Amino acid sequence: MTDKIARFRALHIPGDPLILVNIWDAGSAKAVAAAGAKAIATGSFGVAGAQGRADGEDFPLEDVFANLTRILSVTDLPVTIDMESGYGADPAAVDVSVGRARDAGAVGINMEDRLPGQSDLLPIAEAVARFRAAADTGIFVNARCDAFRGQDVAKDGDALVAATLERARAYADAGAGSLFVPFLLDPRCIGAICDASPLPVNILRGKGGPTHKQLAELGVARISHGHQPWAGAMEWLSAQAAQVFGGAEPDY
Repeated sequence: MTDKIARFRALHIPGDPLILVNIWDAGSAKAVAAAGAKAIATGSFGVAGAQGRADGEDFPLEDVFANLTRILSVTDLPVTIDMESGYGADPAAVDVSVGRARDAGAVGINMEDRLPGQSDLLPIAEAVARFRAAADTGIFVNARCDAFRGQDVAKDGDALVAATLERARAYADAGAGSLFVPFLLDPRCIGAICDASPLPVNILRGKGGPTHKQLAELGVARISHGHQPWAGAMEWLSAQAAQVFGGAEPDY
């Protein structure tokens, strides 16, 4: 596993980003792998939604690992899973949960710096303790920083960049492998974070935001698609069903 984790780490190259079209189950993993993926990544929103559950650790941990096992059974690609806030009330519990993910065969995890259902970010010291517990298992930790979530970039962009970089330095010291900054589409802020972050930067691709090529040029090392593939698939399914129930033929 150590070699496999190291190979996954090496895929994070600023300017030549690892692109992750996030999946939710073994079937979607096979489809994305067949399309040419270099790695497989789950997104917690889609994983939970595919089972009729809500995001925010409403999907039971045992089901997270059962889903991981099924995904690993259909691909030899490195698999990283979204573990939301780490599935642990404290660092010791996070260590146990994340250690199980590594033992099961995951090379990496996503982990947030706020708790399920909470809007406020954890104090840096608390977030660091949780990230350190996760990283000490040996797994690759994609440390998510939600500093931009729900914020006004036009008004507070510089302050948000500074807050993100403060956390990036702390999370790097805790052993994180990369920094995930979702809810950010502003090229200037993305570029500033990539230029100064001690960790390779992961950006969530968003409609209307920078393209994959533009994100690469800004220095991004990893691009995620998050819940969007699952949401797009469900939107397509709902539209096709409505078409059929309305008396028309489907597009398929």
